[in-house]
Amino acid sequence: MAPSLPFQLKDPDLLRQDSYVHGEWVQAKSGKRFDIVDPGSDKTFASCPDNAVEDVDAAIQSSYKAFQEYRILNPRKRSQLLMKWHELITAAKDDLAQILTYETGKPLAEAVGELDYSLGFTWWFAGEAERIQGSVFTPSAPNRRTFVVKQPIGVAVALVPWNFPIAMILRKAGAAFAAGCTMVVKPSPETPLTCLSLAYLATKAGFAPGVFNVLTTSLENTPSLSEAMCLHPLVKKVTFTGSTRVGKIVAGLCAKNLKKCTLELGGNCPFIVFDDADLEQALAQFMALKWRHAGQACISANRLYVQAGVYEKFTQMLVDKTKSLKVGHGAEKGTTMGPVTTPRGLAKAEEQAADAVKHGARLLLGSGKAHKGSTADEGAGAGKGVGGYFMDPTILADMNEQMLLAKEETFAPVTGIFKFEKEEEAVRWANDTSMGLASYAFTKNVDRLWRMLENLEAGMIGLNTGNSSAAESPFGGIKESGYGKESGKDVAVNEYLISKTGTFTIDGQY
Repeated sequence: MAPSLPFQLKDPDLLRQDSYVHGEWVQAKSGKRFDIVDPGSDKTFASCPDNAVEDVDAAIQSSYKAFQEYRILNPRKRSQLLMKWHELITAAKDDLAQILTYETGKPLAEAVGELDYSLGFTWWFAGEAERIQGSVFTPSAPNRRTFVVKQPIGVAVALVPWNFPIAMILRKAGAAFAAGCTMVVKPSPETPLTCLSLAYLATKAGFAPGVFNVLTTSLENTPSLSEAMCLHPLVKKVTFTGSTRVGKIVAGLCAKNLKKCTLELGGNCPFIVFDDADLEQALAQFMALKWRHAGQACISANRLYVQAGVYEKFTQMLVDKTKSLKVGHGAEKGTTMGPVTTPRGLAKAEEQAADAVKHGARLLLGSGKAHKGSTADEGAGAGKGVGGYFMDPTILADMNEQMLLAKEETFAPVTGIFKFEKEEEAVRWANDTSMGLASYAFTKNVDRLWRMLENLEAGMIGLNTGNSSAAESPFGGIKESGYGKESGKDVAVNEYLISKTGTFTIDGQY
């Protein structure tokens, strides 16, 4: 018997619980399904087909067939399809936010915020579709002309995470569809429903069968299914967002057949506050950046470095402000921080917090322990739910570089505060990581801002600002945070294009 839904939608047709291949809602060949669990209650509320390796070929073949027509579709028509999709997603925003909250656990207000952010990608790439241009030029050899044309690379596979499932799909699919590619998406086992809703709306927008296929699968089958998708000979491009560990596996699979891939991987992002910073500004940006989605964003501030002159003051400001957070189920009125999405994240967070305390850190707020909802009446941890994957916001002071929190990505509501004396010290500590996704610096010294931009080792630098991700800005890291860019002018669409050079000789003289 199917579980009853804990929410109501204005458009019930939006909620789909089957995979989507060539315009049809389909089951796995095995007939198996897996459960979708609400992280705010630990209760099952939906299920999806548990696709396996034997289901891959049909989806890829479908997208390859669709590619033969979609690749030659006029850019204006691709732009119109993307804009119609954008309009339908906008109209369904409230329903999509409800589904997103129950899949991820994030508060409803954050779910709406993700929709607003995500819609920037469909809007942006609808415009980019008509701005794909080649070149014609006169080479050094006499009586010759050379031209370069841009063409879609082919069938793309998208492997997307659970923390921002709508944004990650629209950022990838928007660029692919603008370029003229088709796409098969494997959503995370935790969050397949929003992806299926987007596929439903894409069909309503007019995208032909096979342009956007979705294969859902369980955590158990994810590695083998993903490998089969990456290795399929008709797949020409793979885009992955997730951990560095898995990103290396994906890169290795793509390397076997020299497939183009884009990797947006883990982060261990430093947030630096100098003595001359506007502390209120820095605090507001840190609060939004750190506690959003219970700390489960790749660009979250993992390591907070505060200069000695304002260390105690800023630390107290952060503790006082964080106490105002209300932890609870994402759909509960007044909740400002929900649960983490998976219990795996809680186990790692507990280990990191315990390690910090063991090595001398002071626990200023929170327990560093997971709990099943909260019974507090007000303030941080005031959720009413029972069950679910909760941890109150945890703040640790007097951190040092030997602690796990300094070395590992933290995907939970835990933060550690480090004291530094000199700029060179902060930069050295900030760069002392294998990752390089984003870094943040707060100071009113203009010369220092330029030094931070040039000296911090990250693909994205926030200068007196926190999250700066937007459709018009290239998104991506360096070092072990991956390679390739998503969003931004030209670069994102180029990830789905090949350049073809033509040279011809002019017979005779003008």
